[in-house]
Amino acid sequence: MRVDVITLFPELVEQVIACGVVGRAAEQKLLELHCWNPRDFTRDRHRTVDDRPYGGGPGMLMKVQPLQDAISAVRQQNRDARLVYLSPQGELLTQERLAQQVRLGSVIFLCGRYEGIDERLIQREVDEEWSIGDYVISGGELAAMVCIDAMTRLIPGALGHDESALQDSFSDGLLDYPHYTRPEEYRGDRVPEVLMNGNHRDIENWREQQALGRTWQRRPDLLERIRLDARQQGLLDEYIAEFERTRKR
Repeated sequence: MRVDVITLFPELVEQVIACGVVGRAAEQKLLELHCWNPRDFTRDRHRTVDDRPYGGGPGMLMKVQPLQDAISAVRQQNRDARLVYLSPQGELLTQERLAQQVRLGSVIFLCGRYEGIDERLIQREVDEEWSIGDYVISGGELAAMVCIDAMTRLIPGALGHDESALQDSFSDGLLDYPHYTRPEEYRGDRVPEVLMNGNHRDIENWREQQALGRTWQRRPDLLERIRLDARQQGLLDEYIAEFERTRKR
């Protein structure tokens, strides 16, 4: 997968391929990252990339011309990629949206800074706006790194086990089930017996039930988007009944 990032801080974004899963994917040529600095496309000796907003107000805005020229340069090399502006005003990012982007095979991220970018550039060039959450950070670079990391996990071959990404939270619309490793007992808390008996069908049922239950407890809004079959609804009902019994003790 090819990812192009237009950013005033390419050295920051490039750190995402310095280690871990993303680093290994880059080494294996599964991920190709290119950063483009708008300062390299300025036309004045001060390499100015920002200016005061019309109408007054605090802060500065990124100028159209350097960004426009940077976008044009990127699209000469990555013609079919969609341009995504990372903004708190964008569509809230989901695992499904990331998976769709990975299937397309490329993307261009535009990282804003200061108070944002000129609206005319958004209207002219941006295909989509993504938000990683309802909060504000200093620029789009960290958001781009989050997206790159999350997308890399979905690239076939990027993880050590092909099923790892499929079992991540949100991959099936649910939160992940709890995980346990050795020792079998820690400070009086034991690993659930079902995980020790070797019955794979029981284990899968338990894991699915835990995923349903955790989603019901922590993110009920996700359950509203899923149509549960009779078996899943039965597992969830059992979880809720046990949860209620435990709470009354």
